[in-house]
Formats: sequence, C-alpha cells, structure tokens
Amino acid sequence: MTGPTAAEDEVVQLTSELIQIDTSNTGDPATVAGEQEAAEYVAAKLTEVGYDVEVLESGASRRTNVFARLAGADPDRGALLVHGHLDVVPADPSEWSVHPFSGAVRDGYVWGRGAVDMKDMVAMTIAVARQFKRDGVVPPRDIVFAFVADEEAGGKYGAQWLVRNRPDLFAGCTEAVGEVGGFSLTLGEDQRVYLIESAEKGIAWMRLRAKGKPGHGSFLHDDNAVTRVAEAVARLGNHTFPLVLTDTVRDFLVHLRDLTGLEFPEDDLEGALAKLGPLARIVGATVRDTANPTMLQAGYKANVIPSTAEAVVDCRVLPGREEAFLREVDELLGPDVTREWVANLPPLETPFEGPLVEAMAAALRVEDPNAAAIPYMLSGGTDAKHFAELGMRCYGFAPLRLPPDLDFASLFHGIDERVPIDALRFGTRVLDRFLRTC
Repeated sequence: MTGPTAAEDEVVQLTSELIQIDTSNTGDPATVAGEQEAAEYVAAKLTEVGYDVEVLESGASRRTNVFARLAGADPDRGALLVHGHLDVVPADPSEWSVHPFSGAVRDGYVWGRGAVDMKDMVAMTIAVARQFKRDGVVPPRDIVFAFVADEEAGGKYGAQWLVRNRPDLFAGCTEAVGEVGGFSLTLGEDQRVYLIESAEKGIAWMRLRAKGKPGHGSFLHDDNAVTRVAEAVARLGNHTFPLVLTDTVRDFLVHLRDLTGLEFPEDDLEGALAKLGPLARIVGATVRDTANPTMLQAGYKANVIPSTAEAVVDCRVLPGREEAFLREVDELLGPDVTREWVANLPPLETPFEGPLVEAMAAALRVEDPNAAAIPYMLSGGTDAKHFAELGMRCYGFAPLRLPPDLDFASLFHGIDERVPIDALRFGTRVLDRFLRTC
C-alpha cells in the first residue's frame, strides 16, 4: 500500500474543477446545464487510470450518468455502491463574495456551488478510485462507483430512472454510501461526533387547488378560490405536528446523553435540544413532520376574481408517519381544497449496525482517535431513497473533519458555500481506509 498521498494531492484540484462546471439544476430539463460535461469529465478521469466506464443518458438529452465497477477479493459478497450526484442547485453570483462557479481555492477553503453538496464527495471518490487503480488495490468486495444526474430535482433523470430502467447496473449491490453524513460536530474540547446518516424524512411536495365562482372584484363574493386556498395554506403552515421519536433519533439522543451527560426528556425535548447550539437545528427538524407553504399562484388581473387558485407545500414526513400525516393534513385542508403530489418520495430508515457501520467508525478513529460515530436522521432527502428500492441498506458517509466554529448546515444550498481543504484531505484518507476494509 502506497497510501492515499496521491489522492490527497489531487482531491482539491478535482473539487475545484468540478465546481467550475456549472451543473445547475433548475428542475426544468430545458434549462439544466452542464451535467453531460461533468459526466464526461468524471469518465475521463476514471478511464485515464484504466477503468471500464459506462456513460449513459437517462431518458432525456444530456442528463448523463457514469458507472464503473472495481472487482473485489470476494465476488460472493454483496457489492458496495458508492454514489454521488453531479448536479447542483442554482446560485446568484451577485449574492456571493466569490463567483459560485469559480472553484476558488483561498483562505483554506475551496469555494463554490456544490462544494459541500456534493462535489467534495464526488472528488474524494474519484481521487480514491484513481488511487486504487494505480496501486492495484483489490478491495474486500466489489465496489460500484456511480455519478448520477438530477438529484436536486428528485432523481427523475438520475437515480430514479436508473433504478427502474437499468437495475442491472447495480447487480449484487447490498449496501450503499452517499452524501450528507460522516461530517464532524464539536461538542466540547477535543470531543467530536461524526454524524452517519441512517435515516431520511420523506419528501412530499403537495399542490393544493381550490375552485370558486369567477367574477368582478368589486362585487360581494362568498365563493372565492383565492380565499379558500389562502385559509387552507395558513392553517397548514401554522400547524404544529406531534413530536415523534423514531428509532434513529432515539438512538442519536442516547449517544449524545452518554457523550455529554445532557438529558433529553420527552416532555421538554425541544428545550433540551436548544442547549446543543447549531446541532439543535439539525436535530429539531427530525422530531416532527413539517408542512411549509412555498408557492402561491392565482389570478391574472387585479379586478378579476379567478375560478381557481393553487399553492405548493413542501412536506417532510417521518418514517412510519405517512398515513397519520395525511389524515392530519386532510383535516386541516377541509373538503373544499384538493391535493395532489408534485413529488412523493418515501421516508427511509436503516439500522445503525453491522460490519459496514463498524468499518466507517474504525476508519474515522484511525484519523481522529476522538471520533464518535453516531446515527442521525436527515431532514431532507437523497438518492438513497431510490437505491433502497433495490433492497440496499443505505447510509450517508462523506467524511469531513470540520472546524468547530463552521456552521456547516447553513452551507447546503447556501451563499458562499465552501469546504475546508484540510477536511477534504481528511475525508480522502478516511474514505480510502474505509473502502479498503468495507
């Protein structure tokens, strides 16, 4: 083993160059940019060191995905999928202190849209995959590397399409690792926890619609579609759903109690969580369902009462709460407002146990002896929702040791998104060790 030195040396450049490829995903296929260029970049980096690469479009022009498989020592063991998405959310350059697609390397960070979501993990994966091929590393099991399109709009042209149309690409995969996990939070002096994502809330984007009698805006009117939707949206947006502790969150809180001595009584759970500082925001969104109105649309002229009015609500649902959540929503909406799904991706929960989890924790401890790996639930969602359809146990593991004062959660989809260079190098070493022992 020559070590991950070469991978560490190139991971910063890979991250910067990936960021410079604008892969903004607006949700409208006609305006999506750069995914094909990014896929070709990844394919070239892997082909250069000897991988047999498959590049394919997934049902839409230029929505491109890249696959490579590295044979392991035991072909009878289930393969491990390591996946990352190439698209990013849009960014307005006028709001940033650097251009969001500059990939600037300065002040100890790599800056730009995608630096943490998730071109850092894509770069670490490419760097380690290249290192393995150059060194002739044979991992314990087959590893499938997948770099996919369209995660930021639900995966219709990426993971979802691939799972439903090309399941052969994932033949033998029993477990998967992807984004939004493995990053550190500092609890006290030299005490760090690394959050391994083992659960996700469901993503349910809901369109509400009301109908009424159109007419002149100057008349008395008791059948107004705009009023109906506005009242329903207000009821839903102001509603507090019940506090529910899933197995993952309960396990997370037990680990925190053991590490910090803090208690988390259920009759004042949110008050107790508030003592955790930035961590409270990450955890607080995982103890309740949420339904946040995000869009309203009605009418075409100030003095015309329209016949229809619509709203979109971003709902995030806890595992095991789907049916109860819908009953609660329907009671709040009432009989005069209909609902339909714009997107509906289920919650996900995977037990935090087994050899793969142990390999993650061990790889972290080698690089950070004070590392405590604990499970957590993501309030958002990832492509793991689609890969779980094939029976894979899915985790978020994009390892980063972060500065104690960095508000990491705010960087996801945020202004001045950036990743520390030291964290990239650390994550590359951890990922290298993990894939050698997985």
